[in-house]
Amino acid sequence: MNLLAVVAVAVCAFTQSAYGASDTIAWCYHEESCGESKWPTIAAPFCNGTRQSPINIVTENAMEDGNLTEFTFQGYGSSSALTIIENTGKTVKVGLRSGTKISGGGLSESYDSLQFHLHWGNGTAVPGSEHTVDGKQYPMELHIVNSKSSLNGNTSLAVADPEGLAALGFLIEELPNTENQPDSWKTLASYLSNITEAGTNATVAAGISLDDLLSGVNRTNYYRYLGSLTTPACNEAVVWTVFKDPIRVSKNLIDLFSTTVHIGNTSSPLMVNVFRRVQAAQPVSTQPRSGSSAHAGYSLALMGISLVMGRV
Repeated sequence: MNLLAVVAVAVCAFTQSAYGASDTIAWCYHEESCGESKWPTIAAPFCNGTRQSPINIVTENAMEDGNLTEFTFQGYGSSSALTIIENTGKTVKVGLRSGTKISGGGLSESYDSLQFHLHWGNGTAVPGSEHTVDGKQYPMELHIVNSKSSLNGNTSLAVADPEGLAALGFLIEELPNTENQPDSWKTLASYLSNITEAGTNATVAAGISLDDLLSGVNRTNYYRYLGSLTTPACNEAVVWTVFKDPIRVSKNLIDLFSTTVHIGNTSSPLMVNVFRRVQAAQPVSTQPRSGSSAHAGYSLALMGISLVMGRV
């Protein structure tokens, strides 16, 4: 078998064993028989659906929505929230300790944060983020996967609910003229040498938090749309949040992901270009632009004065 296939018992890499298809689906990124062009066939009906992710976010088309409030992040400052780091053969996934949650942010209820994983291309030379912004693709993207707290971890209910899952997407770009920065990402990347083969994992020692990894991102500014899992079964069950500010990481750390971990054993190809191409556009919303409410109020006030003056 061609090792590029790495045809695994598939639950979606988006949720990687936390949530995914109810049936096993043999899928891959690069092999002709199971690659992305075949997903609509081997993972119908969702992979050829109408609410698919990722998308290209066109900033000027984003509609203002005053309901997109600030998030509340519970447990994101804990230095012991990260538990196990794993090479799944499709991505690098990190489990999160129970009690890590998000709420607010225009979500209908609180969501349990289950895990995060990454998508990348081939180092900084070949970008590999899944979402793009005004056509720009970033070197990497981090996804934090969350499930409605009221579903109590029920996989079937989560993927059947149009808003059963909430994904937080963080674009990652190069921090120029540096090495091994930030420290939190140096620590995270140090575990890659322990999980070079698919199916291997390592315990993450206490010392870094989600807040550390997300340093520099203003989490009050984001885009919102309704989409899907980005791998089979591509269930259209995801409330997507893509943050406007990127995480900035040194080039040498970004490059480690595409030069260290393999899609199978150490004789198999390195894990590169593990991302889905952008899908059809979806309606995107964002917070009201600064001053827009004040401007609207000012305009209404002028209109009122004009009407009064017209009656004098």
